[in-house]
Amino acid sequence: MVKQYQDIKSQHKDAILFFRLGDFYEMFYDDAKIASKELELTLTGRGEGEKRMPMCGVPYHAADNYISKLLGKGYKVAICDQTEDPKLAKGLVRRDVVKVITPGTVQETKMLDEKASNYLLAVSFLKNDAGLAFIDSSTGEFKMTCFAGDKNIEVLIDEINRIAPSEILLPDIIPVGSSKLSEELKEAGYSITSYKDTYDIDIAQKRLKEQFNITSLDSFGLSDLKSGYGAAVAIIDYLKKTQKGPLIHVNKIIPYEMGDHMYIDPSTKRNLELVSTIRDRSAKGSLVWVLDRTSTPMGSRLLKNWILQPLLDLKEINSRLDTVEELSGDLILRNELSQALGNVHDMERLIGKIASGAANAKDIAALKISLMNLPKIKLILKKCSSGKINKVKELDEQAEVLGLIDKAITEDPPHTLKDGGLIKKGFDQELDKLTDMTRGNKEWISELELKERQRTGIKSLKVGYTSVFGYYIEISRSNLNSAPADYIRKQTLVNCERFITPDLKEREALILNAEEKMFAMEYEIFIDVRSKVAGHTKELQLISQALAELDVILSFATVAAEKKYSRPVIDEKGAINIKAGRHPVVEAMLGENMFVPNDTDMDREKARFSLITGPNMAGKSTYMRQVCLICLMAQAGSFVPAEEATIPLIDRVFTRIGAMDDIYAGQSTFMVEMTETANIINNATPKSLIILDEIGRGTSTFDGMSIAAAVAEFIHTKIKAYTLFATHYHEITQLADKHPGMKNLNTLVKKEGDKVIFLHRIVEGAADQSYGIEVAKLAGLPDEIVSRAKEIYGTLEMVESGVAKTRSGKKERTAKEQMGLF
Repeated sequence: MVKQYQDIKSQHKDAILFFRLGDFYEMFYDDAKIASKELELTLTGRGEGEKRMPMCGVPYHAADNYISKLLGKGYKVAICDQTEDPKLAKGLVRRDVVKVITPGTVQETKMLDEKASNYLLAVSFLKNDAGLAFIDSSTGEFKMTCFAGDKNIEVLIDEINRIAPSEILLPDIIPVGSSKLSEELKEAGYSITSYKDTYDIDIAQKRLKEQFNITSLDSFGLSDLKSGYGAAVAIIDYLKKTQKGPLIHVNKIIPYEMGDHMYIDPSTKRNLELVSTIRDRSAKGSLVWVLDRTSTPMGSRLLKNWILQPLLDLKEINSRLDTVEELSGDLILRNELSQALGNVHDMERLIGKIASGAANAKDIAALKISLMNLPKIKLILKKCSSGKINKVKELDEQAEVLGLIDKAITEDPPHTLKDGGLIKKGFDQELDKLTDMTRGNKEWISELELKERQRTGIKSLKVGYTSVFGYYIEISRSNLNSAPADYIRKQTLVNCERFITPDLKEREALILNAEEKMFAMEYEIFIDVRSKVAGHTKELQLISQALAELDVILSFATVAAEKKYSRPVIDEKGAINIKAGRHPVVEAMLGENMFVPNDTDMDREKARFSLITGPNMAGKSTYMRQVCLICLMAQAGSFVPAEEATIPLIDRVFTRIGAMDDIYAGQSTFMVEMTETANIINNATPKSLIILDEIGRGTSTFDGMSIAAAVAEFIHTKIKAYTLFATHYHEITQLADKHPGMKNLNTLVKKEGDKVIFLHRIVEGAADQSYGIEVAKLAGLPDEIVSRAKEIYGTLEMVESGVAKTRSGKKERTAKEQMGLF
């Protein structure tokens, strides 16, 4: 057995080998040491001294939980199972690896977050160009794009961070000019696997045509994306190598370009808290948390993708908005539709499991329930007419698949596939004969207990069964004298004896033989049914995609109706006009009617750059973020939190908010701030929306003020992007007098004695002061510190004016002559 283990392990050196022995998966040697530490298992062993073999194990029925933990720590797991029936084996049972599970190839539902996609991503190179492909192997979603030119690595890394894959495949040889790619990805903590890049254009084209069963890659619009062919084939080969099964559900690849969607870099995704909060990375408090009212896991995943990839296609945006408008006005329809969609299971992942041969009967039954709800959904939508809804109404209901599953699979099948209970009576005559035979013999055995009690006079006599000893008659020790002569002793226990009779032995053989045949036949029938369902993979995927889209749009409509969002107008004229805009997340946290709305008026020529001043806590950051989120939501196809909103198509959103250093990369707070600012300067366009909050605060006052002013002027005069620029440097507000198209805004504050009241209103004009000491008092600093801060502040004001008095007030000194401030 150890020799068998070592032979198999030598083929999977980069994975932890789960070696099946009976009811356990065992690990040996170094694998055992790693697993015992990572999974907190007891490390045991066989042998003595230096030859002692470390080992540990987990129950096979609970293996998913342990595998999931190892994947989360970046390990790969090779599953080694018995590949022949132990009863038929001569000598050692044959074993082999049936699947390799890696962070990016997980298909088991229990190991996946139902609300998040799980991507495997690959990169390839062709001359000076780079290609990228990524797939969710649990659903078959497969996409590809390319990056041309000298700056491709920076953009490539940003796109990888946006996708946030669980695992990345990198070629073994990376061009010299792209060497920093693997370094940055490793520093970011990605799980990276190397592949041999042997795919020239001709080989890659051939392999892709074979996988998708097409004669030309033009069928998918891939002819101009040659640098991505290698990445796509690397993914296909990796999945075939690890999954050891067919990739029927991987039947198309969707090309995309960076210009198809609004570009959101990782910093902006984090700062706007689109999918998780900065503080604790939880979903609550994010934009997705507000908008996600979906009824299906596949809808929830798609909603997240729509938020992270707002559209630049005006026609498609309006198509989504049309459907949101149609559904938002009908409460009864929304409730009925939500209820019907709530009965639809995760069809995307169910289809993936069925197509790859990993589905059990429970999965097939769940698909049936999902398909049964399609006619009901279409009936509910009968009076609706928008384009997205018509797409659902035109879906084929797959009566053939539904009929097959309904006739074949039992209503509540077990999770296991080889213990019977899968196939309905009446579906297969031979199976029915075996079932009837088994049932008849079991009835004979159940009647045997009553007969033997009457024959022996032993009221406590029992007839039972164990998987080890088979059927038996059990008599307590006090009644052993009454045991008939034809009882044959089978097993002795502490309080009883167990017996067998010739008739019972004969019946047992009939039952067990019939059951064995019956279970084997049920399994074969199930495999055939599953294969036939898999033959309809493409049609079933169309249904799952259409229902996922409907689910997202229904979610948008529900939120719009409940929170009084309005339909935005996407206008190519180039102005951002928002009336009574609100921050969707802050409003949800505060409660209805508690949020103070604000208007936004940004014209391309007259007011595209806003300088915003005012104290901390007064709402500058909230205001800037809400403008960003409203634009983003509109282009994702959602209604927005405003009375009215007109926006242009924004190609990119950039944010530089808050202070954060990157210790692991050796970058200070100020360096991070400048790096992110440089990224904005180098990539923004006139159609971009930029948010800059407190540029230059990480260095000395004069340095920071100079940088802030220079950045503001450059963006306004050179890039000409829509910009919201918040600052505490009041001197910068003078720029608005110098540059047409730049205006000052400030946050209203009411001061009553030492008390400050923030009104959270944004108005035109510059703020008169920052109220920092007042905010410090509100935060809870001791009165002694607050009072001393006011004294120092007064001294600083006098220094700035050029005159300072001594404490007695009798003598004046110029700023040059004065003593130290403290």
